[in-house]
Amino acid sequence: MANGINANLARRWVLDVERRGHAGTPDQVGRNVVAKGFVPAQIPAAQSVPADIRIELRRGATVINVSWPSDAASACAAWIRELLR
Repeated sequence: MANGINANLARRWVLDVERRGHAGTPDQVGRNVVAKGFVPAQIPAAQSVPADIRIELRRGATVINVSWPSDAASACAAWIRELLR
């Protein structure tokens, strides 16, 4: 489902509300839950931190580790193309 909630879990919640006698339209069920003390929370959108591109190059006994910012992926690709020539 859109917010990562399992459909089976959502169905179980609906069945629990109906068993408690709060059956009605989804809008009515929501009002009943709010009247019983439910406090809706607004969760801010997750801010993703851009990951780095990590490359490990080995040639014989030499090892080079490169960490490249992911927002410069095209420059990293150009660098790798030049390196592999």
